[in-house]
Amino acid sequence: MTYDDRYDRNDRYEGDYQYQDYQDYQYEDDYDYPADKRQWLLVRALRALSGTVAAGIVVLTLVIIGSAYLGGNRGFPGPGTTSITAHVAASVVALAAQIWCDRRRGIAAVAGSVVVLVVAGLLLVTQWWG
Repeated sequence: MTYDDRYDRNDRYEGDYQYQDYQDYQYEDDYDYPADKRQWLLVRALRALSGTVAAGIVVLTLVIIGSAYLGGNRGFPGPGTTSITAHVAASVVALAAQIWCDRRRGIAAVAGSVVVLVVAGLLLVTQWWG
């Protein structure tokens, strides 16, 4: 049997398996799509918010490091090593949680977003408002 002999007039493959009509075929995916599109939209919005907050924490960390460098060079008191360490740690945790959140769906994505928002709140309370 040659390659061209496997196709009949209707362009159907005549091998071991016959193609079924596309209406009859049932897809068996392991992924369950969310029933409510609004719920999926809320998870995506929360993920976007936590991504923005995580990026803000990183920018804030860079500003703190820059102000410590400039303050040290010009003789002005700047943020201490405790503040720099807290910001760097918060940046690492927030970025790790955001990466986790971006690679998951459903409740795992919500949990990652909540971790980012809690870390940002703790950073603001302990280093900026306390």
